Amino acid sequence: MSEQLPDVQASSPDVTVGLSQVGVTGVEKLVKLARPDKRPIVLTAEFEVFVDLPSWRKGADMSRNMEVIDETLEAATREEAYRVEDVCGDAAERLLAKHDYTTKAEVRMEAELMTREKTPESDKETQSTIDVIASATATEEGTREEIGARVVGMTVCPCSQGMSAARARRVLDDLGVDDDTAEAFLDEVPQPGHSQRGHATLTVESEDAPEVDLMNLVDVARDSMSARIYNLAKRPDEDHMTYHSHANAKFVEDCVRSMAEDVVTEFPDLPDTAVVTMKQSNDESIHQHNAHAERIVDMATLRDEVDGTH
Repeated sequence: MSEQLPDVQASSPDVTVGLSQVGVTGVEKLVKLARPDKRPIVLTAEFEVFVDLPSWRKGADMSRNMEVIDETLEAATREEAYRVEDVCGDAAERLLAKHDYTTKAEVRMEAELMTREKTPESDKETQSTIDVIASATATEEGTREEIGARVVGMTVCPCSQGMSAARARRVLDDLGVDDDTAEAFLDEVPQPGHSQRGHATLTVESEDAPEVDLMNLVDVARDSMSARIYNLAKRPDEDHMTYHSHANAKFVEDCVRSMAEDVVTEFPDLPDTAVVTMKQSNDESIHQHNAHAERIVDMATLRDEVDGTH
């Protein structure tokens, strides 16, 4: 008869300090997103799985965590239709149920989603990459799920553009152009400013919230920057992106505020307790540093602030 292996994880630690997160990262799984009347989208997703650990227990059951996430995701990929945030929620609830020593379980997921679209001027079909973000936190009080995306776009600095416009006014004045004509010209032809590749992140976290359409979140995030960008770009498309980005110059702070305004407009059914995360990071072209702005806020506060600006 074989000797039973000891459960070392269940023993008491030398230092009795509780841990807020113990788990595994870098778990890759195929996740299937069903679509009405279309073939499902298959994502290669990377998961992080955590539980909290009380001070009296030495370690978490890593093999049990892996078993739960495997069971959950394998079952989810066989379903005809589901939301990625529900996959995380189901896994978090299973984790909580299977670990009697935990009070909180968290599951996070990121995956690349390829979408097809048309270029703005040449109408050529191209593809864009979106980083899908989903997570869930399960406790005895309930489960909160998060869904969102990180997208790439273009921004133009209003400050450097203002300096270019001032230079253009001086040159037009030296050439004898009257002020009204000069202003009319500058209104029609945006002046150069240094541009950046921008990264916008937008997520919504809530408990028992109405379904939030991922692609609506993607549109809000992409439109918060100076202009959308496209992988394929003929010369008319390049001209379109260059003109529209310079005609819509934005600071990194402006991008976050644009997201905030559009979230209030586009998602009126979100409960006041829903939490919105909005981040903008710009890869600066004339500096070695990058610019960043963000806001994490509940919908009640966001509505009050946005409504107060109108």
